[in-house]
Amino acid sequence: MSTLKVNTVLSADTPTVNITDGLNVTGVGTVANLTATTLTSTNIVNATQLSNRNLVINGAMKVAQYGTSSTSTGYQTVDRFKVTNIQTDENTTNSQHTLTSSDTGPYGAGFRKSFHIQNGNQTGGAGTSDRITFNTSLEAQDIANSGWDYTSSSSYVTLQFWVRSSVAQNFNFYLMTSDGTAQIYPMVTGTLSANTWTKITKSIPGNSNLTFNDDNGIGLTIEWSPFMGTAYTSDSTSNDVWAAAGSYDTRTPDQTSTWYTTNDATFEITGVQFELGSAATPFEHRSFGDELARCQRYFYMHANGSVDGNGSGGSAICDNASAFNGDLVFFTVDLPVTMRTKPSLVASNGSGDYGYYVNGSALTGFDTLSLDGVTTRTVGNINFSVSSAFSGGQSVLVRTKTSDATMAFSAEL
Repeated sequence: MSTLKVNTVLSADTPTVNITDGLNVTGVGTVANLTATTLTSTNIVNATQLSNRNLVINGAMKVAQYGTSSTSTGYQTVDRFKVTNIQTDENTTNSQHTLTSSDTGPYGAGFRKSFHIQNGNQTGGAGTSDRITFNTSLEAQDIANSGWDYTSSSSYVTLQFWVRSSVAQNFNFYLMTSDGTAQIYPMVTGTLSANTWTKITKSIPGNSNLTFNDDNGIGLTIEWSPFMGTAYTSDSTSNDVWAAAGSYDTRTPDQTSTWYTTNDATFEITGVQFELGSAATPFEHRSFGDELARCQRYFYMHANGSVDGNGSGGSAICDNASAFNGDLVFFTVDLPVTMRTKPSLVASNGSGDYGYYVNGSALTGFDTLSLDGVTTRTVGNINFSVSSAFSGGQSVLVRTKTSDATMAFSAEL
C-alpha cells in the first residue's frame, strides 16, 4: 500500500495564491516560507534575475550631466542618449523633460523624466538625405555576459519603452550589432495617436549571425528614427527579421515625412528597458545615485559654473594644484568610478572661463585647461599655463570663473 503524506488540507474558502505577471497574492496579507515546490520557474519570468535586469543605462532619463537642453548634436543632454541631425534646415531642440500627472501612462508607472525632441522648421521639405535619429549604445561585454544565447533563435531579449509624438504616424526603430558582420533588426511602433503616450514592447530572437566580443567596445545600438530620408531606407527591407546591416539605404523600410515636415513637432520617450527573456518585466527603477554612477563610467561632469557656481568665487575644480615652475600648474582629479577607457577632457576653454588663487591673490582668470598624458581610467591629470604667475612648488586653488565654464571627462561609446 502506498502512503500519501499531506501537511495541510485547504478548505474551499482558503485564499488562493495566483501567479501571473510576477507574484500576486489574492486575499492574503504576508505570505511566508514559499518554497521551490510552491514557486516554480514557470510561475515567474523564467531565468530572469530580480535585479540588474535592464541593460540600458538611464532608461528613465533621470540623469542629465551635460545639461537639460541643447540644439547641438551628439551627447548633449540626457546621459547615454545621442542625437544625430544630418542636412536639416534647423537642428532639433533636445531636452530632459519633466513629466506631470497629465502624462497618463508613464507618470503612473513611476517615471518623472523623459527625453524630448522638438523638430526645427524644415522649410526645405523632406530631403532624401535628411535625417533625425537618436540612440543608446551598449558595451559588447554586457551583451556577451547577459545570459542571452544570442546565436539561438529560441533565445530572446525584450525591448520596451514609452513613446509619445505630437503627430499621429508610424515610426521606425532598430537594433544594430557592431562586432563580426554587423546585423540589424528593424521594427516599427505602429501608428501612434497624436499626443498620447503608448507603451511599445518587442521580443527579439537570437540569430546565428550575431557576434558580441567580450570587450568594452560597442556591442549593440538601439536607434529610434523620427525621420530618415529615402537615402537611408528601402521598402525592400523587412521588419522583425535579422539581416546584414549593409549600407544605410537598406536598414529600415521607408517612412512617412509627416512628423519631419511639421514645424515644432515633438517626439518623446522614457522607460527604455532591454532585458533577457521573451517577456517584458516591470521597469527596473534604480536610485538616482545608482544610475548616476553607471553614467559616470562614460561621462563625468567635474565642474559646471552654471550649476555649481558660487558668485565671483566660482566653483571648485581643484584645491591642491601645484605650480611646476613659473608658468605651468598641474593637478589631478580622482574620477568617481573607473571609466570605460582612458577619458578625453571636455572643457569649455572660453575666455576667462577659469580662475586661480595663489599666495593670497584675487581670483585671476585664464582660458584653457589641457589633459596630461598620464591620465588613466581612474585619475585625470590636468595642466594649465599662465606666463610668469607662479613660483615652483606654490599651492594653487583652481576654480570656474564664469557661468559658461565646464570641465568634464568623456569615455563615451
